[in-house]
Amino acid sequence: MALEDAKTEVDTAFTRSSNRGLSFENAFGGATSFLRRRYSKDLTGVDLAITGVPFDQAVTHRTGTRFGPRAIREVSTLQPYDPPHGWPTNPLEDMDIVDYGDVAFDYAKTADFPAALTAHIAGILKAGAGTITLGGDHFITLPILRAYAAKFGPLSVIHFDAHSDLWVDDDMSRIDHGTFMYKAVKTGLVDPARSVQIGIRTTTEDYLGFNVITAREVHEKGAAQVVAMAKDIVGDAPTYLTFDIDALDPAFAPGTGTPVWGGLASWQAAACLRDLAGINLVGGDVVEVSPPYDPTGITAVAGAHVAYELICLYHWARTQR
Repeated sequence: MALEDAKTEVDTAFTRSSNRGLSFENAFGGATSFLRRRYSKDLTGVDLAITGVPFDQAVTHRTGTRFGPRAIREVSTLQPYDPPHGWPTNPLEDMDIVDYGDVAFDYAKTADFPAALTAHIAGILKAGAGTITLGGDHFITLPILRAYAAKFGPLSVIHFDAHSDLWVDDDMSRIDHGTFMYKAVKTGLVDPARSVQIGIRTTTEDYLGFNVITAREVHEKGAAQVVAMAKDIVGDAPTYLTFDIDALDPAFAPGTGTPVWGGLASWQAAACLRDLAGINLVGGDVVEVSPPYDPTGITAVAGAHVAYELICLYHWARTQR
Protein backbone atom coordinates (compact mmCIF):
# COMPACT_ATOMS: atom_id res chain seq x y z
CA MET A 1 0.00 0.00 0.00
CA ALA A 2 2.74 2.46 0.95
CA LEU A 3 4.69 1.80 -2.25
CA GLU A 4 1.63 2.30 -4.39
CA ASP A 5 0.76 5.52 -2.58
CA ALA A 6 4.31 6.80 -2.98
CA LYS A 7 3.89 6.58 -6.77
CA THR A 8 0.91 8.90 -6.78
CA GLU A 9 1.09 11.14 -3.70
CA VAL A 10 2.60 14.57 -4.17
CA ASP A 11 2.17 17.94 -2.46
CA THR A 12 -0.09 16.35 0.14
CA ALA A 13 0.34 19.48 2.25
CA PHE A 14 -2.30 20.85 -0.14
CA THR A 15 -3.87 17.84 -1.83
CA ARG A 16 -4.63 15.43 1.01
CA SER A 17 -8.35 15.01 1.59
CA SER A 18 -8.20 14.31 5.32
CA ASN A 19 -6.51 15.77 8.38
CA ARG A 20 -5.78 12.21 9.51
CA GLY A 21 -3.58 9.42 8.24
CA LEU A 22 0.03 8.58 7.47
CA SER A 23 1.78 9.97 4.39
CA PHE A 24 3.82 8.10 1.81
CA GLU A 25 4.91 10.97 -0.41
CA ASN A 26 8.57 10.87 -1.40
CA ALA A 27 10.53 12.50 1.42
CA PHE A 28 12.72 14.41 -1.04
CA GLY A 29 9.88 16.08 -2.95
CA GLY A 30 6.71 18.07 -2.57
CA ALA A 31 5.57 20.88 -0.30
CA THR A 32 7.11 20.52 3.13
CA SER A 33 4.43 20.96 5.75
CA PHE A 34 5.17 19.45 9.16
CA LEU A 35 4.69 15.68 8.95
CA ARG A 36 2.95 16.26 5.61
CA ARG A 37 -0.10 17.57 7.43
CA ARG A 38 -2.50 19.68 5.40
CA TYR A 39 -1.87 23.42 5.39
CA SER A 40 -5.10 24.95 6.58
CA LYS A 41 -6.49 28.03 8.33
CA ASP A 42 -9.78 26.21 8.88
CA LEU A 43 -9.76 24.88 12.44
CA THR A 44 -13.21 23.29 12.33
CA GLY A 45 -12.93 19.94 14.10
CA VAL A 46 -9.14 20.28 14.43
CA ASP A 47 -7.54 18.79 17.55
CA LEU A 48 -4.04 20.19 17.15
CA ALA A 49 -2.49 22.95 15.07
CA ILE A 50 1.21 23.01 14.23
CA THR A 51 2.39 26.57 13.77
CA GLY A 52 5.71 28.24 13.09
CA VAL A 53 7.17 31.41 14.58
CA PRO A 54 10.16 32.55 12.49
CA PHE A 55 11.36 35.16 14.97
CA ASP A 56 14.94 35.63 16.22
CA GLN A 57 15.17 39.29 17.19
CA ALA A 58 15.50 38.55 20.92
CA VAL A 59 18.74 36.58 20.87
CA THR A 60 21.83 37.43 22.93
CA HIS A 61 24.34 35.85 20.54
CA ARG A 62 23.87 34.14 17.18
CA THR A 63 20.80 34.79 15.06
CA GLY A 64 19.32 32.32 12.58
CA THR A 65 16.38 30.70 14.37
CA ARG A 66 14.00 32.53 12.04
CA PHE A 67 14.87 29.71 9.65
CA GLY A 68 14.06 27.04 12.24
CA PRO A 69 10.41 26.37 11.36
CA ARG A 70 11.22 25.91 7.69
CA ALA A 71 14.12 23.55 8.42
CA ILE A 72 12.10 21.49 10.91
CA ARG A 73 9.26 21.10 8.43
CA GLU A 74 11.66 19.99 5.71
CA VAL A 75 13.34 17.23 7.72
CA SER A 76 10.01 16.04 9.15
CA THR A 77 9.16 14.54 5.75
CA LEU A 78 11.06 11.41 6.83
CA GLN A 79 8.71 10.74 9.73
CA PRO A 80 5.06 10.31 8.63
CA TYR A 81 5.43 6.92 6.91
CA ASP A 82 4.91 4.89 10.08
CA PRO A 83 3.29 5.24 13.50
CA PRO A 84 5.64 6.85 16.03
CA HIS A 85 8.12 4.30 17.27
CA GLY A 86 7.57 3.04 20.81
CA TRP A 87 4.11 4.51 21.25
CA PRO A 88 1.07 2.20 21.42
CA THR A 89 -1.08 4.89 19.82
CA ASN A 90 -0.92 6.74 16.51
CA PRO A 91 -1.84 10.42 16.71
CA LEU A 92 -1.56 10.89 12.94
CA GLU A 93 -4.41 8.41 12.49
CA ASP A 94 -6.43 9.29 15.58
CA MET A 95 -6.36 13.10 15.66
CA ASP A 96 -7.21 15.87 13.24
CA ILE A 97 -3.88 17.71 12.91
CA VAL A 98 -3.14 20.56 10.53
CA ASP A 99 -0.15 22.71 9.75
CA TYR A 100 -1.54 26.17 10.47
CA GLY A 101 1.40 27.90 8.86
CA ASP A 102 3.39 30.70 10.46
CA VAL A 103 2.40 33.73 12.47
CA ALA A 104 2.32 36.96 10.46
CA PHE A 105 4.17 39.97 11.84
CA ASP A 106 6.04 43.07 10.69
CA TYR A 107 9.73 42.33 11.18
CA ALA A 108 10.46 46.06 11.35
CA LYS A 109 8.07 46.63 14.25
CA THR A 110 9.56 44.31 16.84
CA ALA A 111 7.62 45.90 19.70
CA ASP A 112 4.36 44.79 18.07
CA PHE A 113 5.43 41.16 17.77
CA PRO A 114 4.49 39.82 21.24
CA ALA A 115 0.85 40.92 20.97
CA ALA A 116 0.63 39.54 17.44
CA LEU A 117 1.86 36.13 18.59
CA THR A 118 -0.43 36.05 21.63
CA ALA A 119 -3.41 36.83 19.40
CA HIS A 120 -2.31 34.16 16.91
CA ILE A 121 -2.19 31.45 19.59
CA ALA A 122 -5.33 32.69 21.34
CA GLY A 123 -7.27 32.37 18.10
CA ILE A 124 -6.25 28.73 17.76
CA LEU A 125 -7.14 27.97 21.38
CA LYS A 126 -10.52 29.71 21.00
CA ALA A 127 -11.29 27.39 18.10
CA GLY A 128 -10.78 24.42 20.43
CA ALA A 129 -7.42 23.20 19.15
CA GLY A 130 -4.11 22.95 20.96
CA THR A 131 -0.79 24.13 19.57
CA ILE A 132 2.66 22.74 19.00
CA THR A 133 4.89 25.62 17.95
CA LEU A 134 8.10 25.52 15.91
CA GLY A 135 10.48 28.38 16.80
CA GLY A 136 12.09 30.80 16.57
CA ASP A 137 14.09 31.96 19.57
CA HIS A 138 12.95 31.22 23.10
CA PHE A 139 11.34 34.60 23.70
CA ILE A 140 8.36 33.33 21.69
CA THR A 141 7.29 31.16 24.61
CA LEU A 142 6.31 34.21 26.67
CA PRO A 143 3.60 35.50 24.32
CA ILE A 144 2.40 31.91 23.88
CA LEU A 145 2.15 31.43 27.64
CA ARG A 146 0.05 34.59 27.87
CA ALA A 147 -2.54 33.02 25.57
CA TYR A 148 -2.48 29.71 27.43
CA ALA A 149 -2.70 31.29 30.88
CA ALA A 150 -5.70 33.33 29.75
CA LYS A 151 -7.46 30.02 29.08
CA PHE A 152 -6.08 27.72 31.78
CA GLY A 153 -4.83 30.04 34.52
CA PRO A 154 -1.28 29.81 35.89
CA LEU A 155 0.43 26.88 34.22
CA SER A 156 2.82 24.16 35.18
CA VAL A 157 5.79 24.24 32.84
CA ILE A 158 8.31 21.55 31.96
CA HIS A 159 11.27 23.48 30.57
CA PHE A 160 14.17 21.65 28.87
CA ASP A 161 17.11 24.03 28.47
CA ALA A 162 20.78 24.72 29.16
CA HIS A 163 19.72 28.07 30.62
CA SER A 164 17.06 28.96 33.17
CA ASP A 165 15.99 32.12 31.30
CA LEU A 166 15.22 33.56 34.73
CA TRP A 167 17.69 36.43 34.68
CA VAL A 168 16.27 39.55 36.29
CA ASP A 169 14.50 41.93 33.94
CA ASP A 170 11.68 44.06 35.32
CA ASP A 171 11.25 46.05 32.12
CA MET A 172 8.29 44.20 30.65
CA SER A 173 8.72 45.95 27.31
CA ARG A 174 12.16 44.36 26.69
CA ILE A 175 12.22 41.46 24.26
CA ASP A 176 14.92 39.03 25.39
CA HIS A 177 15.10 35.24 25.14
CA GLY A 178 17.13 35.03 28.37
CA THR A 179 14.56 36.69 30.63
CA PHE A 180 11.24 35.44 29.31
CA MET A 181 10.68 32.90 32.11
CA TYR A 182 11.43 35.53 34.77
CA LYS A 183 8.64 37.65 33.29
CA ALA A 184 6.32 34.65 33.00
CA VAL A 185 6.71 34.00 36.72
CA LYS A 186 6.53 37.64 37.77
CA THR A 187 3.34 38.22 35.79
CA GLY A 188 1.62 35.10 37.13
CA LEU A 189 1.56 33.04 33.95
CA VAL A 190 3.56 30.19 35.48
CA ASP A 191 3.42 28.54 38.90
CA PRO A 192 7.10 27.78 39.57
CA ALA A 193 6.37 25.51 42.55
CA ARG A 194 4.73 23.00 40.24
CA SER A 195 7.11 23.54 37.34
CA VAL A 196 10.50 22.03 36.54
CA GLN A 197 13.56 22.89 34.48
CA ILE A 198 15.61 20.01 33.09
CA GLY A 199 19.13 20.07 31.64
CA ILE A 200 20.27 23.32 33.26
CA ARG A 201 24.03 23.90 33.19
CA THR A 202 24.50 27.65 33.56
CA THR A 203 24.45 29.79 36.69
CA THR A 204 21.36 31.60 37.94
CA GLU A 205 21.31 33.42 41.27
CA ASP A 206 17.59 33.00 41.96
CA TYR A 207 15.40 30.30 40.42
CA LEU A 208 12.23 32.00 41.75
CA GLY A 209 10.91 28.78 43.22
CA PHE A 210 11.39 26.61 40.13
CA ASN A 211 12.37 22.99 40.66
CA VAL A 212 15.67 22.47 38.82
CA ILE A 213 17.22 19.25 37.54
CA THR A 214 20.67 19.93 36.13
CA ALA A 215 22.19 18.16 33.16
CA ARG A 216 24.60 16.37 35.48
CA GLU A 217 21.70 15.06 37.53
CA VAL A 218 20.12 13.68 34.37
CA HIS A 219 23.38 11.92 33.53
CA GLU A 220 23.83 10.50 37.03
CA LYS A 221 20.23 9.71 38.03
CA GLY A 222 19.00 8.54 34.64
CA ALA A 223 15.98 9.49 32.58
CA ALA A 224 13.51 7.30 34.48
CA GLN A 225 14.22 8.92 37.86
CA VAL A 226 14.23 12.42 36.37
CA VAL A 227 10.86 11.86 34.71
CA ALA A 228 9.40 10.46 37.93
CA MET A 229 10.51 13.62 39.71
CA ALA A 230 9.04 15.83 36.99
CA LYS A 231 5.71 14.03 37.00
CA ASP A 232 5.49 14.33 40.76
CA ILE A 233 6.14 18.07 40.50
CA VAL A 234 3.55 18.92 37.81
CA GLY A 235 0.96 16.40 38.95
CA ASP A 236 -2.32 16.68 37.06
CA ALA A 237 -2.10 20.43 36.45
CA PRO A 238 -2.43 21.86 32.93
CA THR A 239 1.15 21.68 31.69
CA TYR A 240 3.01 23.44 28.91
CA LEU A 241 6.28 21.88 27.69
CA THR A 242 8.94 24.08 26.13
CA PHE A 243 12.06 22.48 24.69
CA ASP A 244 15.06 24.64 23.89
CA ILE A 245 17.21 22.59 21.51
CA ASP A 246 20.32 23.68 23.45
CA ALA A 247 19.16 21.34 26.21
CA LEU A 248 20.98 18.85 24.00
CA ASP A 249 24.76 18.80 24.02
CA PRO A 250 26.27 20.65 21.03
CA ALA A 251 27.50 17.28 19.77
CA PHE A 252 23.85 16.42 19.06
CA ALA A 253 22.54 19.91 18.25
CA PRO A 254 25.27 22.27 17.02
CA GLY A 255 22.81 24.51 15.19
CA THR A 256 21.78 26.82 18.00
CA GLY A 257 22.65 30.33 19.12
CA THR A 258 24.00 29.76 22.65
CA PRO A 259 25.47 26.24 22.83
CA VAL A 260 26.74 24.91 26.19
CA TRP A 261 28.76 21.74 26.67
CA GLY A 262 27.72 18.92 28.99
CA GLY A 263 24.14 18.69 27.78
CA LEU A 264 21.73 15.85 27.23
CA ALA A 265 22.33 13.21 24.61
CA SER A 266 19.55 12.80 22.09
CA TRP A 267 18.67 9.39 23.52
CA GLN A 268 18.25 10.91 26.98
CA ALA A 269 15.90 13.57 25.66
CA ALA A 270 13.95 10.94 23.74
CA ALA A 271 13.60 8.76 26.84
CA CYS A 272 12.50 11.70 28.99
CA LEU A 273 9.88 12.85 26.52
CA ARG A 274 8.51 9.35 25.97
CA ASP A 275 8.26 8.63 29.68
CA LEU A 276 6.40 11.89 30.36
CA ALA A 277 3.31 10.20 28.90
CA GLY A 278 0.49 10.83 31.34
CA ILE A 279 1.09 14.50 32.09
CA ASN A 280 -1.78 16.86 31.33
CA LEU A 281 -0.08 18.46 28.35
CA VAL A 282 -2.07 21.37 26.91
CA GLY A 283 0.56 22.65 24.47
CA GLY A 284 4.24 22.89 23.72
CA ASP A 285 7.04 24.22 21.58
CA VAL A 286 10.53 23.46 20.31
CA VAL A 287 12.76 26.51 19.90
CA GLU A 288 16.27 27.78 19.12
CA VAL A 289 16.96 25.58 16.08
CA SER A 290 19.36 27.74 14.04
CA PRO A 291 20.10 26.04 10.69
CA PRO A 292 22.91 28.39 9.58
CA TYR A 293 25.20 26.91 12.24
CA ASP A 294 24.59 23.29 11.27
CA PRO A 295 25.35 22.28 7.69
CA THR A 296 24.48 18.66 8.49
CA GLY A 297 20.88 19.40 9.47
CA ILE A 298 21.00 17.17 12.56
CA THR A 299 19.75 19.95 14.83
CA ALA A 300 16.60 20.33 12.76
CA VAL A 301 16.20 16.54 12.81
CA ALA A 302 16.29 16.66 16.61
CA GLY A 303 13.77 19.49 16.60
CA ALA A 304 11.40 17.56 14.36
CA HIS A 305 11.59 14.52 16.62
CA VAL A 306 10.92 16.64 19.70
CA ALA A 307 7.87 18.16 18.03
CA TYR A 308 6.55 14.71 17.07
CA GLU A 309 6.98 13.52 20.66
CA LEU A 310 5.03 16.57 21.85
CA ILE A 311 2.22 15.57 19.49
CA CYS A 312 2.27 12.08 21.01
CA LEU A 313 2.17 13.48 24.55
CA TYR A 314 -0.74 15.74 23.63
CA HIS A 315 -2.62 12.80 22.10
CA TRP A 316 -1.88 10.55 25.07
CA ALA A 317 -3.25 13.16 27.47
CA ARG A 318 -6.57 13.08 25.65
CA THR A 319 -6.97 9.35 25.10
CA GLN A 320 -5.08 7.37 27.75
CA ARG A 321 -5.08 9.38 30.99
